[in-house]
Amino acid sequence: MNIEISKATAGVGGASEFGVSSGFKVDLSRGDRVGRVSSEWFSRPDDERYLSLSDLLTAVRGRSERSHARTVESAAIRVEARRADAERLTLMLPGSAAPVAPTHWSFGQLCSLVGAPAGYLRELPAPLAGVNLQHGLLSHRAELVKTLEADDGRIELRAVTGPDYGRIWDHELVAAVMKIAGNGTGDTRWKVPGVLDWATMTYNPFVDVAKETTTLYASDRDVFLFLVDDTHPIEAGRLPNGDPDLYFRGFYCWNSEVGSKTLGIASFYLRAVCMNRNLWGVEGFEEISIRHSKFAAQRFAHEAAPALENFARSSPAPFIAGVKAARERIVARKDDERETFLRKRGFSKAETAKVIAAVLEEEGRPPESIFDFVQGITAVARSKPHQDARLELEGRAKALLARAA
Repeated sequence: MNIEISKATAGVGGASEFGVSSGFKVDLSRGDRVGRVSSEWFSRPDDERYLSLSDLLTAVRGRSERSHARTVESAAIRVEARRADAERLTLMLPGSAAPVAPTHWSFGQLCSLVGAPAGYLRELPAPLAGVNLQHGLLSHRAELVKTLEADDGRIELRAVTGPDYGRIWDHELVAAVMKIAGNGTGDTRWKVPGVLDWATMTYNPFVDVAKETTTLYASDRDVFLFLVDDTHPIEAGRLPNGDPDLYFRGFYCWNSEVGSKTLGIASFYLRAVCMNRNLWGVEGFEEISIRHSKFAAQRFAHEAAPALENFARSSPAPFIAGVKAARERIVARKDDERETFLRKRGFSKAETAKVIAAVLEEEGRPPESIFDFVQGITAVARSKPHQDARLELEGRAKALLARAA
């Protein structure tokens, strides 16, 4: 992609004081790389990509308006399948005048609820799969299930859950984001991100929102949104060459009204987003999640939505103060002090050597401040092939930074 910053928007929100007409120079040798958004970007087909929050809201609210939930007795559900059509299986639900067609997702949910192997049943002819599923429904000990049915020309079973499932609608999450982000395309400070030019290490916040660049997604079973405030850079100290170390605020959130995911919100500071939608130089990562249990809707109203609004409107001053405090707090000036500092905090001899070497390579000098050690630890974490080991190291770095603030 050719990177060209719009001159008409170069001065938006005071960003011009940092020379945004030529982009923001960033240093990605610090912080973490987070690939969650990139995974979404890679996996979404065009019909799951939206160019604005208003378009996304219209789509997800429309499907909820066509859906209704109810609780039924599992033993009263009748499975219908005919030998003449070995691929078609439908359900007759209590009170329904017409058969209901399960989606791939709801069929799996139904099998899981009654203890039947969904993968195996999908491989069987419909009549044989129906016999097994009917047996499971008749012997289902929980007795009650909650269904979510939609009328899109034909009645479709979107979800089957336990009776205490606490549904948070996808449109509720999108509407909560729109309260702080407007349309998500630049009408507020929160927007679909720009893109990093690897050749110049310059981050351009002004990129047209297209199917290839958008970070607003929804499928028939979930919604995912990622937005940044990338025209208002935050300076938290200086780089070794004297340039400002710039951060931007960002968050992503997700939900599934049919039960394929929890509801979650992650907020953080980052230095850049690349074309593949990897997040680079991430610091201060925080995440909350809410299971769709009985009181999930109340928890969303009282916890998740306010947390999102608080982050969007909060001052970055505590984050800046924490980073500056970590930069200024010198904890080791000699090699033996560096080793002692890390060993006392649970790092092995091999890990200690790698952390010190990482700082030497990236900074051209050995670590002295807490911030130096944190950056060395996260650099070692990035080299870990297994996520558990990487997250464990990143957690220790985060704890070290928090103690310095």
